Amino acid sequence: MSWAFMIAAVLSEVTATLTLKSAATGRPRLYLGVLLGYVLAFAFLTGALRAGMPLGVAYGVWTAAGVALTAIFSRVIHKEPMTPLMIAGIVMIGAGVLLIELGAGH
Repeated sequence: MSWAFMIAAVLSEVTATLTLKSAATGRPRLYLGVLLGYVLAFAFLTGALRAGMPLGVAYGVWTAAGVALTAIFSRVIHKEPMTPLMIAGIVMIGAGVLLIELGAGH
């Protein structure tokens, strides 16, 4: 159950962050969606912690997945750059989270 909460937290945070870009570039009514997305993200993150996910794992997954997905979707939605160096960084973020998860099991 903790992973279901974590997935919901990441998706809420990424949605809020992507909406923030749209709100900041001329659509201020979207700030309500940004606020709702971040509130939901923290509520779901709390759910993951209550369900037993260790804090280090939860925060690592939440932030890393958020950074990676935001970069990818920003490329698609907002036409922002995605360089080979950025892709390498996303891969390294994923590897780091995997190592944290594997280390938490011992």
